[in-house]
Amino acid sequence: MTDLIAIAFPQGPELIIILVIFLLLFGGAKIPQLMKGIGKGVGEFQAGLHQGKRALAKAMEEATDEDADADEDTGKKAGKTETGQSDKTEA
Repeated sequence: MTDLIAIAFPQGPELIIILVIFLLLFGGAKIPQLMKGIGKGVGEFQAGLHQGKRALAKAMEEATDEDADADEDTGKKAGKTETGQSDKTEA
């Protein structure tokens, strides 16, 4: 499996050729601006992921709270206490 990954990525001379072509296409002055833009994009992506995780956790917590409230209400309607025993005592 690691052999397939090693083949997929450029190594040694291929990497140098790619970097030279990159430098020729964008020029020395444009590369820092390009990298800055990529960095901002990655930062925004990570912030979005973090925000999505927080929203998911909040929604799951709210759903759990609603389920607990519904279970509690159902138990009271059936005449049972929190321990599951009937409120009515037999004489």
